[in-house]
Amino acid sequence: MKKLLIILSISLCFNCHNQAQTNPKQQEIINAEPVEVPMEDGKAKAYFASGCFWCVEAIYESVKGVEEVYSGFSGGHTDDITYEKSHSGTTGHAEAVEVIYDPEVVSFSTLVDVYFGSQNPTQVNGQGPDKGPQYRSIIFYQNDEQKQIIEDKKAALAKELDATVAAEVYPFLKFYKASDYHQDFEKRNPNQSYVRAVSIPRLNRFKAKFPELLKDEEKQ
Repeated sequence: MKKLLIILSISLCFNCHNQAQTNPKQQEIINAEPVEVPMEDGKAKAYFASGCFWCVEAIYESVKGVEEVYSGFSGGHTDDITYEKSHSGTTGHAEAVEVIYDPEVVSFSTLVDVYFGSQNPTQVNGQGPDKGPQYRSIIFYQNDEQKQIIEDKKAALAKELDATVAAEVYPFLKFYKASDYHQDFEKRNPNQSYVRAVSIPRLNRFKAKFPELLKDEEKQ
């Protein structure tokens, strides 16, 4: 009986996740025209989803030319989004970050390199121990130029790895900022168990791989 309940639970979970990504409303999001976010005070914005946003926020905040990073949600078909709702697997949203950066110091192209270089690019629906559509990898474009940069780098990486790169490519439409609890979580909670076991090691792997991209205070 216990085995049957486990099988039913897994089946229900899979169906829930599958419905989120095959929902006709989700397809409208994928096919939509992107929204281009205007620059403010010389700063541009870019949006990425790559597993737990605590990890991704800390990685981008270590990059030279990045002014601020916010954790939130993007890529889904619902407007009323919260952490709990995103984890239901039915909203289409993924945990994402908003990266505010100086394009005179770091280019969008380099931010895409950071994206692919700081994750397992072949893992579908998650990163590391975090699994589910809310943790899937999505890279968002705001115009045709950005889309081309993403597609070219994704194709080159797939050829290099001789494998399928899991990241989805979406038009950017809207970013929903998460609650204050989730902002700068890794920085504020360095001794939290998940942060110590997953977030900090992921950040350190990135730092070791791209030392030339780090802010002076982030260099080891």
